[in-house]
Amino acid sequence: MGCSLSGLNALYDAVNGGGDVWINENRFRILKQIGEGGFAYVYLVKEIGTESSSSGAGFRKKFKDPSLISDDGTYAMKKVLIQNNDQLNLVKQEVHVSSMFSHPNLLPLLDHAIIAVKAPEGNSSHEAYLLFPVHLDGTLLDNSVTMKTKKEFFSTSDVLQIFRQLCAGLKHMHTYDPAYAHNDVKPGNVLITHRKGQPPLSILMDFGSARPARKQIRSRSEALQLQEWAAEHCSAPFRAPELWDCPSHTDIDERTDIWSLGCTLYAIMYGMSPFEYVFGESGGSLQLAIINAQVKWPAGPKPPYPEALHQFVTRMLQPQAAVRPSIDNVIIHVDKLISKFSSV
Repeated sequence: MGCSLSGLNALYDAVNGGGDVWINENRFRILKQIGEGGFAYVYLVKEIGTESSSSGAGFRKKFKDPSLISDDGTYAMKKVLIQNNDQLNLVKQEVHVSSMFSHPNLLPLLDHAIIAVKAPEGNSSHEAYLLFPVHLDGTLLDNSVTMKTKKEFFSTSDVLQIFRQLCAGLKHMHTYDPAYAHNDVKPGNVLITHRKGQPPLSILMDFGSARPARKQIRSRSEALQLQEWAAEHCSAPFRAPELWDCPSHTDIDERTDIWSLGCTLYAIMYGMSPFEYVFGESGGSLQLAIINAQVKWPAGPKPPYPEALHQFVTRMLQPQAAVRPSIDNVIIHVDKLISKFSSV
């Protein structure tokens, strides 16, 4: 963790428009910004050679899996502005969790650097630089917005294949020892890569909210603490009911993610969470709609998807977590649907 003195200077240059960033011993040129949110910015960067090494030589030695290395030297770099110790600990947690998992449908962290910098008025702060493979087709959310403006839909087959890949990545987390929950499964955290003649490749990213999945709640104060944490780390339209209104005596587990998966499957089909309709209703309450599982399906005599997909969503959106299927059961069911609708 960290970077050299020359790297530190280059980081300052990049902030002020210089354009080059060092992450440990490797140098990258910022090509353009491709995303932002909160205190984070995402850039497309390209590795460039140094006087002591040819382009990519040192970087390639770090990885046993050659598929992680870009053929053209381009990567995605996430820059996080850190203003206090709580934010610093969150970034360190994200780095730790991102480094734990290795699965083709989970975005791998390739390298990172966290440095101390001087803030205005002499205060100290940090900046984190996280390097990932690049997927230039954007997120599932980006694709949904574009398709919505064109009044286009994914085919039933593509919907199921995208969803099946998400399930595969999530199963890797849920069957880890101990089991981990992602806690923020949503279209904005799913990268999509379109492939000619094949279904889109989907990759789950952003492990800043991931934590061990199983937690015992045994008091009202513990329940309120969990609700406060969820309000900060779990996107509201995709948040499970038990994270909105947590009982004082309950066991929380990875089935919070199953709820979010159900919401995400709906969003793959229709471009939004099944509960966001409340924002267009006078007096509508997102929390009440979620707690009561009040799903509203798009109106019309001819929906673009078979009723079996709607029933599948409903199966995951059970208000009581104990009734929801496990990730293994979800995968069994989606595989049956793929076999049934493979050409639709």
